[in-house]
Amino acid sequence: MTQRTPLPIPEAQLGPAERLLDLVLNSSAHLWHNRPGLDVGGVWHAKKSAKKSLRGTPVAPGLFVPAAAVLYGKLLDIYLLNPLLMAHFASYALRETEWRDLKVAAAALMLVQPKSGAPIHDSDGTVALYDDDYRAVGEAMALFYDKKSTRMLTPKAILRIAELLETPAIVELNRAAGFGDAAGAGPILGRWPKAAAKWLAIREKNPRLLAGLVKAGFQSTIKKIARKVGYKPETQAFFEILGWKQKQAAGGHRTLGLSDLKVEKRGRFDDLSEGEICEAIVEQKLSYKEVVGRLPKELGLTPAIMAALLPSLSDRDLRVMTPTLEELGLLADADIYARWNEAIQKSTDQRSLNVAKNVKSAAIREKLEEAADVAVKKVVEATADDVHVMFLIDKSGSMQGAIEQSKEALTRILAGFPVERVHIATFDTMGTVLRPKATSRAAIEHMLKGINASGGTMHSAGALALHASGVRIPPGARLLVVVVGDEAGEPGATFGATLQSLGYKPGALAILVNVSAVRGQTVRDCARHLGVGLSEITIEQFDDPYQVPRILQALLDTPALPGLPGVRTTAWVEKVMATPILTAG
Repeated sequence: MTQRTPLPIPEAQLGPAERLLDLVLNSSAHLWHNRPGLDVGGVWHAKKSAKKSLRGTPVAPGLFVPAAAVLYGKLLDIYLLNPLLMAHFASYALRETEWRDLKVAAAALMLVQPKSGAPIHDSDGTVALYDDDYRAVGEAMALFYDKKSTRMLTPKAILRIAELLETPAIVELNRAAGFGDAAGAGPILGRWPKAAAKWLAIREKNPRLLAGLVKAGFQSTIKKIARKVGYKPETQAFFEILGWKQKQAAGGHRTLGLSDLKVEKRGRFDDLSEGEICEAIVEQKLSYKEVVGRLPKELGLTPAIMAALLPSLSDRDLRVMTPTLEELGLLADADIYARWNEAIQKSTDQRSLNVAKNVKSAAIREKLEEAADVAVKKVVEATADDVHVMFLIDKSGSMQGAIEQSKEALTRILAGFPVERVHIATFDTMGTVLRPKATSRAAIEHMLKGINASGGTMHSAGALALHASGVRIPPGARLLVVVVGDEAGEPGATFGATLQSLGYKPGALAILVNVSAVRGQTVRDCARHLGVGLSEITIEQFDDPYQVPRILQALLDTPALPGLPGVRTTAWVEKVMATPILTAG
């Protein structure tokens, strides 16, 4: 049986809405990796950069099954408790997020779950009604197209849906849930073959769209999809655009693509000069992926060739390729720097923090760190301006060995918050108010630099210090209290009573769990005392540059308005439920 990661609080206490929030807050693991790795207790580590002391099972590039089984299993649990919520969430995941692996897993589940619009019969055999067709949600996810959107599924994602469903661990989960034919032996693909065939047909009828995918480097992926579903194109142009030579089938029944097939050959640039290669890039509108593998070895990627390729690069590509741009000296060009800086200002994740480690210029490094701040700012700006956040940071002796991890997580999440809406204090048995001098990563790092773990533990001390410094929450505003630490401390009821006595009425609590020894339960008991919702996030989630904006977005939607105790369904879940369910056209 596949191992499942335990939820932060007892699973029996979680309803479908709470499981959904837990999934978003604590499911940062990526499912697919393009390099060899190590499986260390179900956690993927890059083999090349892993510490020598790390012991694990080598895994090949591709799908990391333990992470896939955990994510799919969580989605399956939500579906079994509330199919309607899962249908809305799958639609939300496609439209409102850029979480690619989640989209693949959600689409896979919706394509195989049993609600497929089947007729429901009366006792006399007549059709009384039709069941909900939630497989249409998965089909619509696969077929969704918006020319300007980056949120639709790529050809690679379409293929990965089938790859996921064919994985034995996922087959096991689906059969245990009662999906598919009980007597069947193979994987349950549900409506995937039909959806994939439709996807191919749409692109065959739009040759420019198909050619664009080929130019983007998806040629072999599209071939794999076509082989897997046994796709039969209507014209041989389909084969020509893909550069796919055809052979007669064993039965001799093939007709298309056997004669007069005009396959475009994309050879190397070995006989071309640098200038001629640049001209070809501009005239043919070639992409980076199309060009790099065709360059002469003695020439390689030159500044001129890279400059010619810049129009084909997305904002994300530009941020990721910063070390290359720097090495080629292209960021010294004013126009290229302006284009790159524009990409920095459009960041939606914190991957640039990892990229920053590979650049030489301190100024460029600071700009990449700024991109991480931008991602946080965008989430905060998109949230209602009546939400205040109080961060209480445990610096007691029990945090010895864990405090540095708390500081790094806070640096990632605090940069970009407007100072008038964020209130920060550390605590042991005494509280200390912290005020950043600016809303930037450098300012947050400077503010947290001198914090060291020592002393006893009194969560209330942090709140008392903030109140004494004049922090008040405006009437009608919502308050989220976020505690960072191991929860060891005074009784939760005492902490809750202190908050109430100070006039702080949190609409929700959150705990960033960072345990070096033993975990307490002060925050959980405080949430029960106050009758408000609680979100739990493990500190390791902040290692994922894509996860931080997701966590922040979900957390900022959790607080209820003052005077509404016991509200368990957060505004974020309500937002999910308000998302129209996708339908296949």
